[in-house]
Amino acid sequence: MKNFLIKIVILFGKILGPIFYKKKFLRGKYFDLKDPAFGWHGWLWVLEGIWIQKILGFNRRFPVPMHHTFKLGSFENLHMHYDNMDNFQSPGCYFQNPDAHIKIGRGTIVAPNVCIITRNHNFKNFDKYEESKPVEIGKNCWIAANAVILPGVTIGDNVVVAAGAIVTKSFGDSCVIGGNPAKVIKDI
Repeated sequence: MKNFLIKIVILFGKILGPIFYKKKFLRGKYFDLKDPAFGWHGWLWVLEGIWIQKILGFNRRFPVPMHHTFKLGSFENLHMHYDNMDNFQSPGCYFQNPDAHIKIGRGTIVAPNVCIITRNHNFKNFDKYEESKPVEIGKNCWIAANAVILPGVTIGDNVVVAAGAIVTKSFGDSCVIGGNPAKVIKDI
């Protein structure tokens, strides 16, 4: 029965997906039917997204299937690999990037409620903003739940950002960082 339902999801996803989403985003490991572990998940996200995004209107303006509680400032200023489309399914995330870029390397996992912020309010006048600064996250990183990454931060490859960490400065490759403010807990 499960295999039959998966085939139905894939069939309807492939038919309806390109009508509602840009075809160039309907690829990668979550849409590749040669991968039985992941290959059908993207098509399920397409069907859920058609209802939640396109009909009900949550995140309607974005060209990829996205969880209804995911908040993204600018799709054009977000750069990540197609194999990372699962990050859009992580609930409660907030990527604030109206005029600076966020780059996320291939294989990086973003857990629920992660905030990546490219600009802050001016401390003397909260109605104004400071200058935006880009955020770059390397390949094969894990950004655990409730982590916050602030403007101008660069994180290297193979980094684990612990749950609840507040990342205020840049870090190199292959380490675990955590705390408030984040610091290196150990090298990996």
